[in-house]
Amino acid sequence: MRILLFWPKSTFSVSEVEALYELFKKISHSIFRDGLIHKEEFQLALFRNSNKKNLFANRIFYLFDQKCNGVIDFGEFVRSLSMFHPETPSGDKIDLAFRLYDLRGTGCIEREELYEMVLTILNESDLFLSEEAVEQIVDQTFKKADLNGDGKIDAAEWKTFASKNLALLKNMTLPYLKDITMLFPSFVLNSEVCEE
Repeated sequence: MRILLFWPKSTFSVSEVEALYELFKKISHSIFRDGLIHKEEFQLALFRNSNKKNLFANRIFYLFDQKCNGVIDFGEFVRSLSMFHPETPSGDKIDLAFRLYDLRGTGCIEREELYEMVLTILNESDLFLSEEAVEQIVDQTFKKADLNGDGKIDAAEWKTFASKNLALLKNMTLPYLKDITMLFPSFVLNSEVCEE
């Protein structure tokens, strides 16, 4: 099979895109054999369980599903995953993180949204803090990020805050994407596409 695709704003090389195609095929055929990734397949790929409910995974699926049609096609998969590549500029990751935290899509992060995401991230990490400790994290974040004091963090405020606190972007980088061709070497070794 020969694939010749060009992705705008993609950090992946042609060989990496070919390897991602193999990964995409595995995920998109895990439950429904239609060449698209459904939410259940996405959950299965992340958690080995297609029924697990997770706010973070739901948000990522929502952001990957750029056409808002309930499935992820290969183009959406590559463009979205490129945002998690180790070489993607931190500014792009900051923008994606903002969209991830803006649960209601209002163009700002409200206290309840931040609280909900902090709880989700802690639970995913198997860390459990008291309600007071989580409130303190949210309070401190708003104290540092809500520069105009309106009770919301807008995109500009988030960019300023996240630029000074790059540890927030830890979940926005998947180191193995840099070596994706090592995970699927047979496909790449048989490739007819050159890197030019």
